[in-house]
Amino acid sequence: MSETAAARTPVGLLPGLLPSLAPLLRAWLPRQRWFAGKGRPVTGFSLVSAVELLPPRGGNGPGLLHLLVGVDQRPEPPAGDPHDCYQLLLGVCPALPPHLAPALIGRPHGGPLAGLMVYEGLYDPRLAALLLERLRTPGPLGPLRFASPGPLPPLPRALTARPLGTEQSNSSLVYGDTYILKCFRRVQPGPNPDLELSLALARAGCARVPAPLAWYESTAPHPYTLGVLQPYLRGSRDGWRLALEALAAGTPFTEEARALGRVTAEVHTALAEELPTVRLCGPRAERLAAGMHRRLDEAVRQVPALLPYAPRLRAAFDAIAAPAHRGLGWRAQRIHGDLHLGQALYGPATEPSATGGSGDGSAARTPAPPRPGTGRWSVIDFEGEPARPLSERRRPQPPVRDIAGMLRSFDYAARTHRPGNPVWAERCRAAYCEGYAQASGADPRAEPELLRAYETDKAVYEVVYEARHRPDWLPVPMAAIERLAAASV
Repeated sequence: MSETAAARTPVGLLPGLLPSLAPLLRAWLPRQRWFAGKGRPVTGFSLVSAVELLPPRGGNGPGLLHLLVGVDQRPEPPAGDPHDCYQLLLGVCPALPPHLAPALIGRPHGGPLAGLMVYEGLYDPRLAALLLERLRTPGPLGPLRFASPGPLPPLPRALTARPLGTEQSNSSLVYGDTYILKCFRRVQPGPNPDLELSLALARAGCARVPAPLAWYESTAPHPYTLGVLQPYLRGSRDGWRLALEALAAGTPFTEEARALGRVTAEVHTALAEELPTVRLCGPRAERLAAGMHRRLDEAVRQVPALLPYAPRLRAAFDAIAAPAHRGLGWRAQRIHGDLHLGQALYGPATEPSATGGSGDGSAARTPAPPRPGTGRWSVIDFEGEPARPLSERRRPQPPVRDIAGMLRSFDYAARTHRPGNPVWAERCRAAYCEGYAQASGADPRAEPELLRAYETDKAVYEVVYEARHRPDWLPVPMAAIERLAAASV
């Protein structure tokens, strides 16, 4: 496919494309795990950009459309912006093969795609291979730009692509056992922290985070980070699953927790060396506390069970504003922003190189998961909390926020296990803080007001989430609310 042919975007510019897709998208989008507007009706669409990555061929050959689509919803979310922009990669073909039936979006009745089948393109290995091929050859493609931090290592060809089964707010493709491509779904203008911070950590020589190999972005009408290609850590397992297995087996997890604390400190240290740090004092510290108060106010409106605890929770937030009045404050830097056990991968002590592996996705060549105590931790997904504005996620924050997130994750694991095991959680929490102190020279427990405020803020968020999505889990964060409120007396 030539650069000229691709840049013409003929299908995307034909009149009637979006109106013909709108009825299909209105039904399909709310069913996607990554769609952020659940519970609010879709009232309209707008086409932000369109690129024909692969024109539909004759016969059964598929085409691939890249769309950025604005989605309007009412009523407005609490953040006040009813318009979200989503990245869609749509496959187009005359007849859908049976194995792609679950990916079907629908058949437009009119417009330039009339009579063709439209489906989720990332589920088609042929179209997923096209994305990897584009990343091999950096450069512009209409309003899209494919880039890399330097000359790419030779990328193996004929890598079988498969979607990662655990979709969250984004979609990921695994190529063989060698690469993983994260495609951001709900995008906002500006650098995505997942790319920005991973590049900074690579510059700092931090080997705890897979370094980006390539990425693609939109350059018009706004700069959007759209996808990042990184080495796939084969043989790794996430910390949440390992923690639950340790609980089920009745085995301690303190050594793994201590090692994870050291890794967290290494990441924070590298980010502080590579990117600017600030001091949160005076009005900055007051705004930090005010934001926590606002989130609590909204949470109480949504979950009245919080009301009896609210005065004592507010006291935890007031405690971090008090030093501002004495001319003191808190150190802030770029952090992970959404750290928990699911964002930590425990893998073989020596990871394969980016060009290592079999290249054909053979399960027989994938190493067995390491035994506890024999592997190493890596940290992934530096995007921050996707529901929060990008400007907020890119703001320097106290490192304790990441630590509080991980401490809450240990508590979650222990309380979702049956029977609950709070003693296990406390031992892991203590070991994690010890490991962090060993690597950084600063024990996060030495700032109890800040740590308690961030744990409280996180638990308030969890209460709202569970009340909305998993009511049976609501007792888990409510137990933390009770504990943290008692500590604020």
